[in-house]
Amino acid sequence: MNLHEYQGKDILAGFGVRVQRGIVAQNAQEAVAAAKQLTEETGTGWHVIKAQVHAGGRGKGGGVKLAKNLQEVESIAGQIIGMNLVTPQTSAEGKKVHQVLVAEDVYYPGDSEPDEFYMSVLLNRGTGKNMIMYSTEGGMDIETVAEETPHLIFHEEVDPAVGLMPFQARRIAFNLGLSGVAFKEMTKFVSSLYTAYVKSDSSLFEINPVLKTSDNKIMAVDAKVTIDDNALYRHKDYIDLRDLREENPIEVEAKEVGLNYVDLDGNVGCMVNGAGLAMATMDLIKQAGGEPANFLDVGGTADAARVEAAFKIILKDPNVKAILINIFGGIVRCDRVAQGVIDAYKNMGTINVPIIVRLQGTNADIAKELIDNSGLDVLSATEFQEAADKVQQVLA
Repeated sequence: MNLHEYQGKDILAGFGVRVQRGIVAQNAQEAVAAAKQLTEETGTGWHVIKAQVHAGGRGKGGGVKLAKNLQEVESIAGQIIGMNLVTPQTSAEGKKVHQVLVAEDVYYPGDSEPDEFYMSVLLNRGTGKNMIMYSTEGGMDIETVAEETPHLIFHEEVDPAVGLMPFQARRIAFNLGLSGVAFKEMTKFVSSLYTAYVKSDSSLFEINPVLKTSDNKIMAVDAKVTIDDNALYRHKDYIDLRDLREENPIEVEAKEVGLNYVDLDGNVGCMVNGAGLAMATMDLIKQAGGEPANFLDVGGTADAARVEAAFKIILKDPNVKAILINIFGGIVRCDRVAQGVIDAYKNMGTINVPIIVRLQGTNADIAKELIDNSGLDVLSATEFQEAADKVQQVLA
């Protein structure tokens, strides 16, 4: 579950991480009120107006701007709210901005120059350990840094059984070139950040930039936070943070009916039981010359209602030119799935794309007979390669 910047900062602040303070606003008038409140609370004279969407690179798309007075706050907030923000991480249509974060200006003059760093905490699946990835090159695309100057990216692996050790936090501060007060501040920041990552059951914390201010404070100026969906039962208060406006509406609908669905860019819809078989089916489609339009796992109860719901969701994608149903009948019998496909097809009336059904396992022969004798425009298969050939045939 992805969070907005302001939500991620609230979680970080709850674990003692210093963050750039801000107030969220739904319209220009609220933005002005937020700016006035921030000035009273922090003394800031300038304000940063940030679009709140689930996408990086907002500044490049005009979604992050500096306002030097209240008139500019109102004007900029009015321009950003309601716009379709296009960034390197959105589609060509962009994402509609529903709210902005009015934040304090933290790049104030002082005894030293401000400095920006990059820092993220995530799981290294290769080693089974948590990893803190950090760089002196903050405020820019970390992908570009990795490609052009990989020696400027550092990694600190943390054994989850032991936790982050003090010497590791000090090593991070040292590698970032800090000393004195800033060094101590960074060690505290890193420790608090790691604690927040673990205790919030997140799968990603990305802070870009981490700022060393002119008076040697260390703070998170931005926050990209992804919470592990599987741990939400332990964080009931986080569930309300989900912004369905930022998610794919088809994926939201699928989740509501209990289907595991991920929207993709291809032309062949997939309906499969089991995640492993679903991945193999996507490979099969690729080999047959098609492109998978989705990942869809109907689970172990592929009855008529569930199959019909899956059909409707797949057909919402206008790019789908064929549907491949690939079911392994272990717990669920193939003849029951076949009857579900037939019933769903009849309930929906007309389906204007070819359907290939491959059923293997318990009662597969009965299932094939049911499909073949249904009188419906459905092609049956029992072998993987046979299904691939028929996908290739209907796409030709």
